[in-house]
Formats: sequence, C-alpha cells, structure tokens
Amino acid sequence: MSEPQAGIFVEGSSSHFFLEYKLVDGLSLEQLSDSVSKAVALSDAGVNRVWAFGADCWRSIAPAACPADLKPFAAIGEGRQVAPASQRGIFLWLHGDNHSANFDAAMTATAALAAVATLQLEKIGFLYKDSRDLTGFIDGTENPKGRGQQTVALIPEDEPGAGGSYVMSQQWVHNLRSFSALSQPEQEAVIGRTKPDSIELNDEAMPDNSHVSRSDVKINGVAQKLYRRSVPYGGVLEHGLYFLAFSADIRRFDHILQSMFGVSGDGVHDRLTDFSTPVSGSYWFAPSAAELFAIGSL
Repeated sequence: MSEPQAGIFVEGSSSHFFLEYKLVDGLSLEQLSDSVSKAVALSDAGVNRVWAFGADCWRSIAPAACPADLKPFAAIGEGRQVAPASQRGIFLWLHGDNHSANFDAAMTATAALAAVATLQLEKIGFLYKDSRDLTGFIDGTENPKGRGQQTVALIPEDEPGAGGSYVMSQQWVHNLRSFSALSQPEQEAVIGRTKPDSIELNDEAMPDNSHVSRSDVKINGVAQKLYRRSVPYGGVLEHGLYFLAFSADIRRFDHILQSMFGVSGDGVHDRLTDFSTPVSGSYWFAPSAAELFAIGSL
C-alpha cells in the first residue's frame, strides 16, 4: 500500500508555516529535480513537513506518477465575489508545537530551493483557542475521523498518484469588524452553526446562503467531502484563514467553490464571502512518501 506523507494527518499543531514558491524561468529538469530532491530530504525533529507541487512542476518532475486530473487553479465566480487564482509551483506546509524549529525549517528549505524557486507567499498560522476560526466559530467540525480521513484525502491504490492527495490552498482575509457588528444569531445564520458548540442549525433556521448550505455539496447524491487542515494566520493589521484541504478527487474543490461563489446554477452566493475575501488560490498534488523521496530518480 502506498504510504502518504505523514504530516498530512498530524493534528493539533500550534504553529504553522505555509510557503508557496514560484519556479525560476528557464530551469532544466535536472536543475529542478536536483534542488527539490535535496530540499525534501531535509528533516528536523518535531517538524511535520508536507510537500506539494503545481501541475506543471509535478508533470516535469514525475510525468509517469502524475494523476490525470491534476490542473492549475482557475478563478471561480463573477463580479465582486470571485475566488482568484494565484497558482505557483511548489508548496511547503511546516507544522508542529515548536515555533522556533518551524522557523528554522522554513529558512533551511527556502535556502535549499533558492536556485530554482522564489518564495512568493508566506503565512504563519496558529491554533486559536480550541481550534476556532478568528470569527469565533469552531473550524473543521465535519472533518472525517480515523481511517475516514485517508479515504477522503488519498487517491486510491488502483489510480495514478496512489497514496498522494489533491490539495487546495487559499488565503482568506477576514473583515472581523464587520462580522463582529452582527448579533450572535446573525453570525450563526451566516455560518449555519451555533457559535458556542458548532451544532448545525435545523432546516427551518438554516438560510440557503449560509456557509454550511453552500459548502455542504452533493453531486448525484454523493457528498463532496474534504479533509480540511485550515488554521488562522496574521496579526492586528491583517488576519484571516489559510484554507488548506486534501481530497482524493480534485473535482470536489471545483464543485464546492462553484456553489460558494454563485456559479453552480442557482445564483446563490455564500454569505461568508461578505465578511471574508479570498486573495489567493492554488491546486497542488502531494505525492506519496515513496514518490516524494524518489524525486531525482524518477
């Protein structure tokens, strides 16, 4: 059985680094593979690492190991409410409970990639209270548990890329002042859950444009489940959520975003987009542990 990168499933980390790199123009395959193989070989005690790659980058490195559906992120939505695309080449997620170790690992990895990639987006995330978003609502309530996490997140054994995962990342910037001006019942109507204990609102109280309504998508009766690993980031001047999710099927991301941004057929937008704005968007492939460490020999 193909083993996934272990860091995907380690939960509860208090410190997170999300790093997105743009590839340098004019690279040879040998240059790219050599630098990436050296970077992924780095290891630090207490630091969980998850490496993922954009479609163009991974197809260059490992064409035979690339899942067929892997593609760059494309903007979704119309008018003022759009999920923008900012596709880059390499993604690294570092997390654990030792912030100093995470920082050192981020510096070392970036130095190892310097000849082939430039760091373009860096967000430092943190555990907020009891795994809450900065809005005060519990995040990831519907995440699968136990073995269900791997079923939802990992490409099955009989498919190209087995043991790997499709990944979506988005940086969302919150307008907490605007959201906090709402009463608690109004906030709960935006989210679709109660604020203290994250209980889903009943059918009569659930608005069609709540976040739960727009993100709980079924296609031909099949729920479009994701394994979410999002955490808050930022400080006083700018803050929000770095959305990170893993899936065995990249189309689930498309279906959910289309529903949230009003292009799924009914024209309804997720009310949460009135209070939080996505400013980046990328699709990635996180290969299995064996495929990751085979870079350079593929």
